[in-house]
Amino acid sequence: MMNEKEPQHDKAQGRKPFLLGALLGVAVGAVLCAAVILGAMPKMMIATQESRLGFDETVDALERAIPAHGWVISSVLDMNQSMAKHNVQFGPRVKLVKLCNPEHAKSVLTTDRYVSTLMPCTMAVWEGDDGKVYLSRMNMPLMAKLFGGNIARVMGGDVARDEHAILSGIVRD
Repeated sequence: MMNEKEPQHDKAQGRKPFLLGALLGVAVGAVLCAAVILGAMPKMMIATQESRLGFDETVDALERAIPAHGWVISSVLDMNQSMAKHNVQFGPRVKLVKLCNPEHAKSVLTTDRYVSTLMPCTMAVWEGDDGKVYLSRMNMPLMAKLFGGNIARVMGGDVARDEHAILSGIVRD
């Protein structure tokens, strides 16, 4: 009888290191996955493209293209001037073009008012340290997937298509 129990005891002892190793592997994998996601997420949330145009020409092109595609410019904020009013000097130029499509805004605000913190949409035109001009904006298709529902339909569909049309001819692919 004793001989029959000993092999079962040995099997149980053999499973413990395997289970511990498996649990440790899953835990390490989860931590590494989380670190990669957290590291990549900020770069994924903002879409940045080089402009084909100079700084002022990029802003002017946006100011023409936005209304041409059914959007409204609510403001253009010169960040350098804004900071200078508070005695802060900053060399590279940065302008924020704030835009809204009232119908899209109404659709989202009807179902998800908390998203109003992301409104109006903003496109940033800025000079890089390399002397090139860039345009940055939120990555609408990714944002849409994160929120789901009506936000996904509007931001991932209509807004993303409109942004693409607005930016065609302004930014490099």
